[in-house]
Amino acid sequence: MENLLEIKNLSVSFHTPQGELQAVRDVSFSLWEGEVLAIVGESGCGKSVLCKAIMKLLTKEASIKSGTILANGADITKYTQKDMEKLRGKLFSMVFQDPMTSLNPTISIGEQIAEAVRIHNPKLSKEDVFQRVVELMDLVGIEDPKQRYHLYPYNFSGGMRQRSVMAIALASNPKILFADEPTTALDVTIQAQILDLLKQIQQKLGTATILVSHDLGVVARVADRVAVMYAGKIVEIGTAEEIFYDPRHPYTWGLMQALPSYAKVGEKLHTIAGMPPILIDPPKGDAFASRNPYALAIDYQQEPPMFRITDSHYAATWLLDPRAPKITPPIGGLAHV
Repeated sequence: MENLLEIKNLSVSFHTPQGELQAVRDVSFSLWEGEVLAIVGESGCGKSVLCKAIMKLLTKEASIKSGTILANGADITKYTQKDMEKLRGKLFSMVFQDPMTSLNPTISIGEQIAEAVRIHNPKLSKEDVFQRVVELMDLVGIEDPKQRYHLYPYNFSGGMRQRSVMAIALASNPKILFADEPTTALDVTIQAQILDLLKQIQQKLGTATILVSHDLGVVARVADRVAVMYAGKIVEIGTAEEIFYDPRHPYTWGLMQALPSYAKVGEKLHTIAGMPPILIDPPKGDAFASRNPYALAIDYQQEPPMFRITDSHYAATWLLDPRAPKITPPIGGLAHV
C-alpha cells in the first residue's frame, strides 16, 4: 500500500495573551492508502487542531512550531495558502462536525455541490456538472437526486445535510478525507448510517480517511487503526483489534471503561477523575500522571517514550518498562500488561 501521509514530530502552538498554548506536541503517524485511521480522545486534546494543521486551516494565532508534513511524497510543511489551494479538494478534503455551518442556507444543495465540482473542473459543461452532482448525491445515499437537487438545507434532516457535506468533500475525488466528528450532531441511528457510509466510500473509492472522534464506541464500527490522543500527544496507536482487545495505556483503559457496554445495570458510567492539564504550562513528566491511578514515581519526573508492543502497536506509558510492576487492566478479558 502507498503511504499517502506521514507526520513527523509535528508541534502546533497558539499564541494567547496568557502565553503559548501547546495544542499539538511532537506527534508522528502515517496514513496508508485506503485505510481508516481514527484519532480519539477527550475534547481539547488536539485532534481537530492536528487535522487543521495538516490542511493549513489554522487561525492566524496558531503556527506550526516544528516537524514535517509529507503528503503524497511532498513536504508541504512550509506551503503557502496559494500552494495549499491546489491541494485542498484534490489531495485532501474535510467533513466538519456540524453540517449547518458548512452549508449556505440560501443556496440549493445541488448548486452547492456543483460549485465544488466546478472549482476543480472549470471546463466541464453545465450538463456534465449536473450529471456529476447527481452521481455524488447518489454515492452518498441521497435518494431521488435529480428531484432533490433543487432543495435547500432546511428541507433536509441532519443526516441528509451531513451526506450533502460529504458529497461536497468528495467532489474532486480526494485521496485523503478528514472527518472531524461527523456524527456529533446526529442521533444514534443516523450516526450508524453515516459511519457505514464512510466505510462504503472508503471501500468503493479507496479514499484514505482520518476519522476524529471523542467516542471509542463510534470508531469501533469503521476504523482499521486507532490513535489515542491526550494533552496534545498520541499516547497509544495500533490496529483497531489491538486497541480494543489489548489496550496498554491507562488513559485508553479509562476511555474503554467509559463505554456504556462496560457499565453494570444500576451503576453510573465510569468517568476519568480530574481534568486534562492546561497546555500553556504542561506538567513535568507524563501529562496523564495526576489522573492515572496506576501512576509510578517516574511518571511525575520523566515523560515516557513510545514502547513497542508489536510492529503496529505502541504506547507511551512507563508501565511497559521491563522494570515496572505488573498491572492487571481494569477491563475484563484483556491481556495483562
